[in-house]
Amino acid sequence: MKKRFIAAIATTVMAVSLFGCGQAGTTDASTQSEAQAASQDGAVTYKIGLCNYVADASLDQICDNIKSTLEEIGKDNNVIFEIEYDNCNADANVLNQIIANFVADDVDLMIGVATPVAMSMQAADSDIPIIFSAVTDPVAAGLVESLEAPGAKITGTSDYLDTDAVMNLIFAADPSAQKIGLLYDAGQDSSTTPIADAKAYLDAKGIEYVERTGTGVDEVTLAAEALVTDGVDAVFTPQDNTIMQAELSIYETLANAGIPHYTGADSFALNGAFLGYGVDYANLGVETAYMVKDVLLDGKDTATLAVKTFDNGTATVNTETCSALGFNFEDIKETFAPYCTSVNEITTAESFN
Repeated sequence: MKKRFIAAIATTVMAVSLFGCGQAGTTDASTQSEAQAASQDGAVTYKIGLCNYVADASLDQICDNIKSTLEEIGKDNNVIFEIEYDNCNADANVLNQIIANFVADDVDLMIGVATPVAMSMQAADSDIPIIFSAVTDPVAAGLVESLEAPGAKITGTSDYLDTDAVMNLIFAADPSAQKIGLLYDAGQDSSTTPIADAKAYLDAKGIEYVERTGTGVDEVTLAAEALVTDGVDAVFTPQDNTIMQAELSIYETLANAGIPHYTGADSFALNGAFLGYGVDYANLGVETAYMVKDVLLDGKDTATLAVKTFDNGTATVNTETCSALGFNFEDIKETFAPYCTSVNEITTAESFN
């Protein structure tokens, strides 16, 4: 692992802003200016390749918190993290080129946000250590041998979803629900296990369910409209990036039909869904950054550094959608309280502040 000793260089993260996926980037001017204003002799520099799968509220929140936390870690440890950031926009060819660029640039560590990115990084012909973030089931994806002992060059943080907990919320709010819609992208690895778990839960209760899928905003919009026609009582979506991208386009369709949308991340609720349940994605980014510190600064081995999982007990309710559905937020909060560690409220916006 390389260490580049330099003098009179910034003790802040130098974030690389790329003007197109897979294209060469330049250092952001404002960040560079701040860096020049805060120089420190004898700093150690590490190059980080950070790749996001797609721009959405959840994954962007993770990346933002990785960057800001690495900046703080750098200041505290006389270290500079030079971050090469890119977003493949769910394009496998672009993703492979981004990773090839990271390898060619001889980065010290790669960070892959979401399962497809982590899998492509793992498959790369390189010994560069990898930290993943927001991988729902790293064992099933073949990334690690076990959560406790990953076994190779890759480990990271998981946004595993307790699907039964979300199902319990659906029936707490509507004990008479008889038909549940399952809305997801069949090609998303993050949806495979939660959807299977949802089916098992509903089968055990003898509840009918309808599956609708889509691979882009237009298809997801049609799928949501179909669920309205199907007459479902509620809709469940796990932490599916395709549906996340389409949420702003579908939440009113479901709300106007009186159908609450229960989802696997608070970012869905930010974008209009009735409820998001699961991990705190801001904290997921923070903890991912600290795993980078574990490997690069503290010398821990990815093969033995356990995958980090989180409490899934936080429910986030969109109060505007809650009202549109005819619910009173305080009543919903009281109903959900026994099933959650906390019940938070949020209003609709495109991204987190």
